[in-house]
Amino acid sequence: MQEMVAVMTDKAPRAIGPYSQAIRCGGFLFTSGQVALDPATGELVRGSVEAEVGRVIENLSAVLQAGGSALHRVVKTTVYLIDMGDFQAMNGVYAHHFGAARPARSTVQVTALPRGARVEIEAIALTD
Repeated sequence: MQEMVAVMTDKAPRAIGPYSQAIRCGGFLFTSGQVALDPATGELVRGSVEAEVGRVIENLSAVLQAGGSALHRVVKTTVYLIDMGDFQAMNGVYAHHFGAARPARSTVQVTALPRGARVEIEAIALTD
């Protein structure tokens, strides 16, 4: 049986509920969803959707690094948007950060996200 190891870093926002930032198991890292919280202040980054997505991906990258992975090792993401009208703006920032790596992705519209965020992203990445 594979051991599950919780991942924690202060370079990404602390969990705001009873969950881990990520779990490492069986050569994979499973991240919890990241929203645009500034890890230093715990406050939501306000401004454009692009600014929010950029902070989300910075947070996601910090969790991936703490778990022994990186953005270029992500195999699947799920993006949650409050408004599908933000899809193009999100997609531009997402493409910039993921570069040539093109993980499989689902994008889902939801009615609400924690702390009034407009976007949340979770990922599954390789670690070995």
